[in-house]
Amino acid sequence: MPAAAIINRALGFARAALLAAALTVLAASPSTGSEALGVLRWGGDSEGGFPYMFPNPSDVDELIGFEVDIVNELAGYMGMKPEYVNNAWDNLIPGLERDLYDIAINGLEVTPEHEEAVNFSIPYYKTFLQLAVRRENRDITELEGCRGKVVGTLKESYAQMVLEELGDVEIRTYIVEANTYEDLANGRLDAALFDSPIAIYSAGFNPEIKFVGPPIGEITYAIAVKKENRELLSRVNEAIVHLRDSGKLRGIYDRWNLWSPVMATEFNDFSPRKVEMTRYDEWAESHRPEITLSSRLSRYASFLPAFGWAALVTMKVSITAMLIAILLGLVLAMTRVFAPRWIGLLATGFVEFMRGTPVLIQLFFIFYGLPNVGIKLSPFWAGAIGLGLNYAAYEAEIYRSGLFAISSTQWEAALALGMTRWQAMREVTLPQAIRVVIPPITNDFISLLKDSSLVSIITMVDLTKAYGQLAAAYYDYFGPGIMVALIYLVIGLPFVKFSRYAEKRLAEQDKDGKKGMGRNFYRTSTRWR
Repeated sequence: MPAAAIINRALGFARAALLAAALTVLAASPSTGSEALGVLRWGGDSEGGFPYMFPNPSDVDELIGFEVDIVNELAGYMGMKPEYVNNAWDNLIPGLERDLYDIAINGLEVTPEHEEAVNFSIPYYKTFLQLAVRRENRDITELEGCRGKVVGTLKESYAQMVLEELGDVEIRTYIVEANTYEDLANGRLDAALFDSPIAIYSAGFNPEIKFVGPPIGEITYAIAVKKENRELLSRVNEAIVHLRDSGKLRGIYDRWNLWSPVMATEFNDFSPRKVEMTRYDEWAESHRPEITLSSRLSRYASFLPAFGWAALVTMKVSITAMLIAILLGLVLAMTRVFAPRWIGLLATGFVEFMRGTPVLIQLFFIFYGLPNVGIKLSPFWAGAIGLGLNYAAYEAEIYRSGLFAISSTQWEAALALGMTRWQAMREVTLPQAIRVVIPPITNDFISLLKDSSLVSIITMVDLTKAYGQLAAAYYDYFGPGIMVALIYLVIGLPFVKFSRYAEKRLAEQDKDGKKGMGRNFYRTSTRWR
């Protein structure tokens, strides 16, 4: 097949990808914010968030949890419609400052550090820390027994502060609570310290784990609101008081089996259970150990719609980011080769900086740092631009190598025929360089497709995030993990095929071993005309 036809196919593919990316603009446009009348945007983390908020085991498209019930009641009293925004637990307060949502609620502990950043409502729940060990453990019976041991807990939580104050403890922090108890059951930890609600739902059903020791400390949960949003804080406080006095909060805690002596003292309500613990019983039933193969397969089949939507998010972000990387990478490569030396040094500095710093840090900076200087991007565009800038550095080096791989005689012949430098580049050198770089560019796209999982840290629910949410909800990382791996494989296969096709059809131009062109040749050749 002629080289021109191959290049046309590649360009056609790029145009199709550009069209797909353009269609994401509407879907990725920023939220209208709290200006949307009657909408209460609330932030939380549903990955491993039971019993606070998590996918319903019976219907994975439904978000349930005792805090979901609380928000629904709050919004109803305030005459507003609740709108959920997912974010990582340790980024909930930064997301609130970033105006991603109006309130944050996800077992947020009222601590001096948190109070410096946001305002808190009056408490809606109080609890304590619960220590857990393996069933056969006899060494640890209370918190003091954790000295010299390995203990797991939630990252940046009150439990972590307690362990740090205890001293002589190897602390391992986690983002997903269920993973901590899995490591405890597997012998990777000696103990786990978490809020009592987390312990009840994460470890209470595990026959290999037991609770030890008395209640530790006192934890207060409240709703976080931006410092300057005092009117909303007042309305939230009024709603919490109404729910408490009307008995609706007590009913929610009864249904989720979360009423405790601590709450009885806090609410001055020592009466017997008023509502059956239906939600707790449903959770217990969905986690019965004797699940049949047929039930397990049916459960996996119910994951497919959620994984499908998450895969679309992954594809949209990846395609848009790769288009940014391709275009910017080409500009950087041309700048390094043809521009004056000082401009070329700036391009080199950009390439080295982007390659030398973690993409995770770059995403954090773009999404949470840039708003401090007035630049606010939607989660979609922050993720796409962040990945695009990072991969542009790698694309630039690929293009530069492709340019230098073309024999200098090609350039000399074009100039001898009377072409300008621009014509020689456009008509002779660049098309041949494209032939060389298409396979590595395709391979880079496959790598970017996998790196797109990092966008989950900036509130986007991509394929990896969906896997974490569903796997944590069922304590099952095996089956869903295989499903997600296969989906990634299916998404990437067309590009693998294209890469192999390009490698087969696009042979290198130089077969006679002629020396390729270098930077100095381009610099010293005839000036642009």
